[in-house]
Amino acid sequence: MRLKIIPLLALFLYVGSYGQTNTNVYFSLINQSNDSIDISPPNLISPNPGYNNQPSFRDDLSIVYAGNNKGQSDIAHYSIIEKLNTWVHTPTSGGEYSPQAIPNSKNIAAVRLDTTGLQRLYEYTTKESTLLIEDLQVAYYAFYNDSTIVSSVLGINVLDLVVSDLKKKTNDTLVSNVGRSIHKIPGSNAMSYTAVNEEKNHEIFMLEMNESLESFFICQLPVGIQDYVWLNDSVILIGSGSKLYKYDMFGTQEWVVISDFTENGVKSITRLAVSNDLKRIAMVAESVD
Repeated sequence: MRLKIIPLLALFLYVGSYGQTNTNVYFSLINQSNDSIDISPPNLISPNPGYNNQPSFRDDLSIVYAGNNKGQSDIAHYSIIEKLNTWVHTPTSGGEYSPQAIPNSKNIAAVRLDTTGLQRLYEYTTKESTLLIEDLQVAYYAFYNDSTIVSSVLGINVLDLVVSDLKKKTNDTLVSNVGRSIHKIPGSNAMSYTAVNEEKNHEIFMLEMNESLESFFICQLPVGIQDYVWLNDSVILIGSGSKLYKYDMFGTQEWVVISDFTENGVKSITRLAVSNDLKRIAMVAESVD
């Protein structure tokens, strides 16, 4: 495949908002060979029209996402082997968003937005839910391990980056005006997050998960992009329009096109998730009318 390199600030894109409708979840296979990355055409896995978003891998062969369940957002589970969607939990009075597997557990975490406006992070079994973090209005999050969570929390007109220790029940606020895309960096003892700079663009930072909790700049995302995912400890992927791009920290340090799904009927790719074995990718996009 011939790669196309684009300058950082030359990418101007439309990115839908958190509450956008008619988004779908797709699934593809990843094949890496030397410096080549091949991603198969995306397959639609969310069967219901409406808001289907925020996928993550429960394990290497299953995906959870916020699925449209008769007008309410609930935790959907997709089995790659069985090609089957099911609902993870008994429906609640609120909507569930950003579902993720809890490390070393069969349970799922998700942000619940109740009809009263209360927004909290819960742990879900098939029949009940338990509050994970008290008093914090968690918007987006990621697990470092089964007792440590890094999250974007609703602050005063912005999101604040908070590290929560579930065992000690402590919450440390580190940075203000951050974004929604938080990830554990594969093969490392670090997390990553985005912060909004003076030009309103998102920059990726590495967060050392030790006593220092120091942050280090990695790169700036292209204009209008909020979401990214790690393919390994040095390669970052983003979606833009109908294309996927990569950024190699030890390569050209430019955003390079690796896949173009224009002919596959998808557009406005936003959120991405990669399986732990780095062989599968889930993506959120809109379908071409």
